[in-house]
Amino acid sequence: MTVVLDAPDLTVQKLLRSPKLPFYVQQFQTFLDDEGERRARFYDEMTEAEKTEFINGEVVVHSPVALRHLLSSRNLLSLLSAYVSKYQAGFLGYEKMLIALSRNDYEPDICFFAKARAQAFTPDQMKFPAPDFAVEILSPSTEKNDRGIKLEDYALHGVGEYWIIDPDKETLEQYLLLPETNTYELAVKLNTGHITSQIIAGFTIPVRAIFDEQIHWQALQEIVGKP
Repeated sequence: MTVVLDAPDLTVQKLLRSPKLPFYVQQFQTFLDDEGERRARFYDEMTEAEKTEFINGEVVVHSPVALRHLLSSRNLLSLLSAYVSKYQAGFLGYEKMLIALSRNDYEPDICFFAKARAQAFTPDQMKFPAPDFAVEILSPSTEKNDRGIKLEDYALHGVGEYWIIDPDKETLEQYLLLPETNTYELAVKLNTGHITSQIIAGFTIPVRAIFDEQIHWQALQEIVGKP
């Protein structure tokens, strides 16, 4: 993975020219070794009963979510599941699928792996690489991370498309990866109209199908009924 230094990382360039660099490296390595030990304990102690993530050295345990969050997640998952299954497009994961990146571990609400990559997965596998597509459904306790470190981390690890869904405001934000900078560009923010995935070829749905039961049912029937 190649990380492109942007303007705020000029501090890093300054450190590289400092005579203190070896001392900083030693401190960083000690810090990372300690964090690595905590991460190993996280893997040993995590259970299927809880939704947990490991972010910047800390274990994050998620609380139950509101009904609107559950409905939005369920509606989108059912549409994606029907489409991916029908066209054998790849593998669709959700909730308890642990995505292990270079430093952090996440459990996205929904994620997708292209068929070629998913074929390498094994039945007993419990940790997975960065997906091709990820979705996070906002809640008050997760919004900061969903819009912050996850947005940055997913981009750094090559997740080609990232959707942030706000069930309160009933909006969908589609972020697309700019490979030359390892960052995302906001392609659209919608509360109506149609959204088309750039990663899951041919997947287009009404945005309202995520939030409205009747529109969801109509969109699902259209997917299932397509030749």
